[in-house]
Amino acid sequence: MSQKSYDVLIIGSGVAGLSLALRLASTHKVAVMSKVSITEGSSRYAQGGVAAVIDKDDSIKLHVSDTFDAGASMCDKDVVKHVAKRSGGCIEWLQDLDVKFTTDFDRHGNERLHLTREGGHSQRRVAHVDDATGKEIIYKLVELSKKHENIDIYEHHIVVDLIKSRSEKQGSCIGAYILDKKSDTIRVFKAANTVLATGGASKVYLYTSNPDCSTGDGIAMAWRAGCRVANMEFNQFHPTCLYHPEAKSFLISEAVRGEGGKLVLPDGKPFLHKYDEREELAPRDIVARAIDNEMKTLGIECVYLDISHKGPEFVKEHFPTIHKKCLKFGYDMSAERIPVVPAAHYTCGGVVTDVNGATDVPGLYAIGEVAYTGMHGANRLASNSLMECLVFAETASKAIKHSKAELFKFEIPEWDESQVTDSDEAVVVSHNWDEIRRSMWDYVGIVRTDKRLARAASRIALLQKEIHEYYWNFKVSSDLVELRNLALVASLIVESAQSRRESRGLHFSLDYPAPMIRPLPTVLDPNK
Repeated sequence: MSQKSYDVLIIGSGVAGLSLALRLASTHKVAVMSKVSITEGSSRYAQGGVAAVIDKDDSIKLHVSDTFDAGASMCDKDVVKHVAKRSGGCIEWLQDLDVKFTTDFDRHGNERLHLTREGGHSQRRVAHVDDATGKEIIYKLVELSKKHENIDIYEHHIVVDLIKSRSEKQGSCIGAYILDKKSDTIRVFKAANTVLATGGASKVYLYTSNPDCSTGDGIAMAWRAGCRVANMEFNQFHPTCLYHPEAKSFLISEAVRGEGGKLVLPDGKPFLHKYDEREELAPRDIVARAIDNEMKTLGIECVYLDISHKGPEFVKEHFPTIHKKCLKFGYDMSAERIPVVPAAHYTCGGVVTDVNGATDVPGLYAIGEVAYTGMHGANRLASNSLMECLVFAETASKAIKHSKAELFKFEIPEWDESQVTDSDEAVVVSHNWDEIRRSMWDYVGIVRTDKRLARAASRIALLQKEIHEYYWNFKVSSDLVELRNLALVASLIVESAQSRRESRGLHFSLDYPAPMIRPLPTVLDPNK
């Protein structure tokens, strides 16, 4: 089979991956891999917006302070400054691409970006496109990427594993084995530089706001390739996902609370004042734990979010997408409260990188949610995620342009399936998938204990052994690739959670409720 060769192989087609592709395409031949359709992925569902220092009353210092506070003092201040300083320029870059951000007018009648405020922010600094920011940005990036002659897009292609050279002690990443899901064939894609932009791993939990493709593929591949991962215990649970059996945990943007929405119990009473003086504007981990505690204490299935007091016109103008979606499930948020529950939302840890997105393995980069940059610390500040994608796409593009990495000169062995057979036990994959996600939800969720983590570790270890045997004996499928990655990421989350003997940010342990004086990142190394 012919082997494909590119200057840059980008695995993932979200805001991080496509932004990088467009920034490189003038000088490099780029391949973009999407394991589903190119518009699918977490970026598309980012409702809130992009945090950026734009307003005259805002400052880099305030943005850094808010991020550091939300991150429970575990953010890398230099990285946060790096991102905040470049935030305004990234908004301008998107505007130059013709992304139509929502605007309003100042008191002099001059048009300006409408900036909203979300939980944890001390200022209005979130630029947005109504309540569908990620969708609009993705559609524009996809449109431009499809038109560019130097960008080849491969939809429904899933990476089985990265390929490393054997000619040097450490080994460089020289490409990947990639499964074409439609033809059911695995091909070699060679690249001088490979970039992981695969998103997070929230599908490791039973309830999540993420699409089905968020299975932690990039984190698992990087670990197998020899990269360190960090802070995997910090999984953000979005406080407010629509509670409905058919809604599949549709996310209700934090901006709803930012614009005056109140969380209440079934009897209509507010409760957040008991947990934090900022009430609805407290960071997500505090709000999620408060909701979780009220649900468990009272034995209720959900709480309610009410913004109906703002009136139908306000709600429909500010949240047209959410309003329309809620109507589909029988709720009119402009006239009544809507039921909500927490759900796994964002992976704050990931593959360790520097400020250019470079990993421990030469020739391999990681940007976006898959990466641990030090930006988020123990909890992500709302709307910092899309900005992180944009900034690190910019810095990674500069690093790759100055890179001296070259295409591997020799042929890479083709994928060998001569020793495997077609599976006659597909139920093993679906059963193990469900068991991992239920174990993670029950034992490694919003509130944790040593006993729960030990149970999760034991169950996941057994499942990994079973999956390992299955992987090496049967023909590879997309579901099997995802299951293998999901199980590995689950084990990394549990190991990281067991290592942290304190409660901080998104990691709350009943056995260690107090925070440590000098917290450090949890770094796991596959080479040790």
